[in-house]
Amino acid sequence: MGTSPKRTPRSALLTALLAALVTAAALVAVVVLRSHSEADSVAGAPQIAAPAPDQSTATTCGTGPCRELAAMTVGGTPVSLLADATGGWGRVRVGAKPDTEFELAITGMGAKLAPNSLQCIAGTTSACLVRGDVSGGAFGELLIESGGVWRDFGQPYFADAGTIVLDDVDQDGRPDLVLVRHECPGATPGTTTCQAAPVLAEVYQLSGEIVGCTRKVTSPSQLRGWPAVQVRRSELSACPS
Repeated sequence: MGTSPKRTPRSALLTALLAALVTAAALVAVVVLRSHSEADSVAGAPQIAAPAPDQSTATTCGTGPCRELAAMTVGGTPVSLLADATGGWGRVRVGAKPDTEFELAITGMGAKLAPNSLQCIAGTTSACLVRGDVSGGAFGELLIESGGVWRDFGQPYFADAGTIVLDDVDQDGRPDLVLVRHECPGATPGTTTCQAAPVLAEVYQLSGEIVGCTRKVTSPSQLRGWPAVQVRRSELSACPS
């Protein structure tokens, strides 16, 4: 008879089976742990947000931070005058967010802004005046509202006697611009020669059209309400040519 094949002892089979089960369990554990680890890694990883929009136009004035010099509400619309630390650079912010901002031209001409530089009047057409002092007078820049839209008038005014204000002179529900100047034909405004000349108040509509001028006086303080000069329509006549 041939030799019968040897049978593997039962204990060895059990040992092998247990080893296989342990190995399989270990592999499953590794897979599960790896899955959790990767999920936790993704969940806990810092989220890279899209770059925020550049806020420099809203937070800086010139090369430094903005400060609010003055603020008021015009017909329900908030208006703020912003400037740098010296008042030598400024902008006007109109409206709640989303708002509109106007960079001022007069500060580029050397005008200095102060807390009393902003004046606004509401009306059928509303307007704000930003006034800044310079050597020999003051510049004024107009912002005008029409149909809910604000715009910069675009042409600064110069008052060599230093006074420039808004007032509804002709009582038509729209403010007018009043500036006080020296009447000195042939002399350069702001010069010593011109500063010695008589003064008058000159009135403009928001469109830039001249309404008229007051009579000449020897000093700005002789004008009613000075320095916030008040002019009646009846006091105006054609301006000296």
